[in-house]
Amino acid sequence: MKICLIQPHYSFDARDLDACFAALLSWLDRCDESMDMIVLPEYSDAPADVQGKDGFYSAVEKNNAVLLQKARETAMRCRALVFVNAGCVMPNGVRNTTYAINREGEIVGKYFKAHPAPSEVKTDAEGGHELDVAYSYDVAAPYILELEGLRFAFLTCYDFYFYENFARIARENVDVIVGCSLQRTDTHEALSIINRFLCYNTNAYLVRASVSLAEDSPLCGCSMVVSPRGEELLNMKSRVGLGICEIDPHEKYYKPAGHMGVPKSHYAYVEEGRRPWLYRNGGASVVLPDTRMPYPRLCAHRGFNTVAPENSMPAFGAAVALGAEEIELDLWATKDGVLVSCHDSTLDRVSNGSGKIYDHTYAELQALDFGEKHAETFKGLKIPTFEEILQKFAGRVIMNIHVKIWDRNAEDPMMEQIVELIRRYDCADHVYFMTTNDAMIVRVRAYAPDIAVCVGWDGNREPLSIVDRAIALGADKVQLFKPYFNQESVDRAHAHGIRCNVFWADDPDEARRYLEMGIDTVLTNDYLAVRNAVDDLLTYKYL
Repeated sequence: MKICLIQPHYSFDARDLDACFAALLSWLDRCDESMDMIVLPEYSDAPADVQGKDGFYSAVEKNNAVLLQKARETAMRCRALVFVNAGCVMPNGVRNTTYAINREGEIVGKYFKAHPAPSEVKTDAEGGHELDVAYSYDVAAPYILELEGLRFAFLTCYDFYFYENFARIARENVDVIVGCSLQRTDTHEALSIINRFLCYNTNAYLVRASVSLAEDSPLCGCSMVVSPRGEELLNMKSRVGLGICEIDPHEKYYKPAGHMGVPKSHYAYVEEGRRPWLYRNGGASVVLPDTRMPYPRLCAHRGFNTVAPENSMPAFGAAVALGAEEIELDLWATKDGVLVSCHDSTLDRVSNGSGKIYDHTYAELQALDFGEKHAETFKGLKIPTFEEILQKFAGRVIMNIHVKIWDRNAEDPMMEQIVELIRRYDCADHVYFMTTNDAMIVRVRAYAPDIAVCVGWDGNREPLSIVDRAIALGADKVQLFKPYFNQESVDRAHAHGIRCNVFWADDPDEARRYLEMGIDTVLTNDYLAVRNAVDDLLTYKYL
């Protein structure tokens, strides 16, 4: 793949805006059909230091449409992918946006800068450009665009400084990172370090376009191509013009994972020893992932539901606050496709409503009371959505997610939506799916092989039946259902590397017997009483 980077001259004198913009367009005219990918720098519609909101917005209003039309024409003329950064006018203002344009000249993607710089956030009165940055306060996974069999990620200028985001990008298994940048105060040496570090940590190519402050300037510039090995294949330093480089975008770099280790990407090697609970967002409240959390464990079934309404935010929060390693929750979908948590398919037992959850819209469920039947003090409690649960507890507890819509074999299993939410909140390592539907286990293992699955009881009372299903499905766990299991069930599962849950034990003596026979996780509705009774058998304690 032939890469072309455009590095135009940038002026700190706003009076040079028109001349700088005309020169930038002229470089697009010099692109030819040999090029597969063309990348332009940040704010290509404002390639001069325009001041304040009025100056910046005026430049966008004047040049944006011209630039995008020229970029689309260039894509069609050269039969190339074009990535150009410019303003995007939204109802609440302009956003810093990287446009992806395919070879047919169609805009097929828009990346909004994840980390708006202080000057972009500040108001005009504060000396800023007063951009629309409202989107940047929402939780979001990295923006990934798939084109021509390649996975593209994006970074824009200030984004390059947030190294904690590099690992998050690496988990998306991207091939190329498109960087539209300025970084006007960094030296060439610093830019080289940042960009080589990025590629080595993400196992992806970087194609980065910036601007030249002057041919002899030691700052800014450095439009470059860097390989997954961290090697600079092209570095324009402060040269104005086109930078050309050939790459194989499918190439990856694998090295021995430690002395005598098997070849892995640098990220995969680091991930083996990562200790995110030490330093990621949430600090010590980020718990060990499911694969590292020691056994045996207790799982607070429907949350700590002896003190708060089951499957409610207070019940989950109480369990987490008491140190529960796991919580269990149940997922249904409303009539209008909102994922909510409730054990029953019907509303009668847990709310002041009636009928099936999936026959009601989310708005209709919101009008119901899900707390008063438990206790007067919980009057007015609302049904929680899956996203609300993830917003509050992702990474802070292992989640046994019983997907009831899969058990029901619903026409729309919403698998993609469920997985997307888990990815958005970056907690695939902290959750697993439980279902009785073998066909859905096959589907979800193919779609999201990194998320563990647990086989549920399908009504067969033969003790080894559920274990044999789990073995055949290649499942990670099996949720045994009392009394239809025995010691042979546990031993056979363990012999095949399958962890054993048991549903359920609210009696402390019963829970102890299960743990002593080798059960890995006991589900309980009375978390505190059971934990206090079996505390000596648990290997991982918070309190």
